Amino acid sequence: MTANLVPGRYRGVAVARAPLPYDEETLRRRFLGREAYWKTRFLVVRPPGTDDGPVALLAVTRAGVDALFSPIVAVSLLAGPDECVLLRRPELDTAVPSLLAEAARDAPGARAVVVQGRYEHVNFIVEPRPLPVVVREVVPPYPAKLADQARRVLEVSEDLAPMALHAQTVDLADLARDHPAQHYLLPCRGGGGEVPGAVVSYLDERPPEADWTLLGCERSRQIHRWFYGRDAPGADTCPLAAVAASGPGAVLTKCCLQQEELAEGTVEGPAGTTRWVSVPWGSSLEHVREALRRLAGREEPAWSPA
Repeated sequence: MTANLVPGRYRGVAVARAPLPYDEETLRRRFLGREAYWKTRFLVVRPPGTDDGPVALLAVTRAGVDALFSPIVAVSLLAGPDECVLLRRPELDTAVPSLLAEAARDAPGARAVVVQGRYEHVNFIVEPRPLPVVVREVVPPYPAKLADQARRVLEVSEDLAPMALHAQTVDLADLARDHPAQHYLLPCRGGGGEVPGAVVSYLDERPPEADWTLLGCERSRQIHRWFYGRDAPGADTCPLAAVAASGPGAVLTKCCLQQEELAEGTVEGPAGTTRWVSVPWGSSLEHVREALRRLAGREEPAWSPA
């Protein structure tokens, strides 16, 4: 069975009450021929008279397509009670695949996780294996903006593959320790960067020229040359520049040399292939959503709601 099986619409998931046992043959005899609503494609089977107890998950096929109700003509067991659990998460939107996959972490070892969530809606995920996505970003400011944007996008996206985000930050304080100096030039005061024990100036304020170390990206170096007619020693802060350091897998990052377009590519490293998509520095949530969609689209087999 394909990993990350999630119904595209939870309205196709119905809850049915039935006595034990929940083996496939018993459930098939019980539900074959029973009428089902025209939207029903899956059944979550639970014992009558209780909100506890075992749970089973069935896929069903109805005889009719247009009739309001039609008999069930095929039943298959997706997960029996020995591999299926029910979680109650009142604040979770069960239409969102990434949230289902995140909830499934609370049921380690379960092959199928049914979630009763917000609005009392019920949905499930079978064989949860969310796509790990490393989000490379520069801090400060906090929280890391791109990681926060990606999290917000996934919390409301019903048609994106299940993903698990892992923030990987380029910290200006770490770069300063690696490049000791008495005076640092940072790109923007709005970022909030400070270096204890050192003088800090901000490029966006066009300060009087000084003997400083620039902690910035290629755009900062371009601006510095424009302002002062020379380059400055320093360290590159671009999260895209060292994307291969993230290791093999999917990486979401950003670059201020981009305008409104996305950039994407692959980098071959000793441990494998890094697949990356980069958004502009001032990216919108729609930029981030499209970048995540492209990362998911590179995975094989391609994911789509069931």
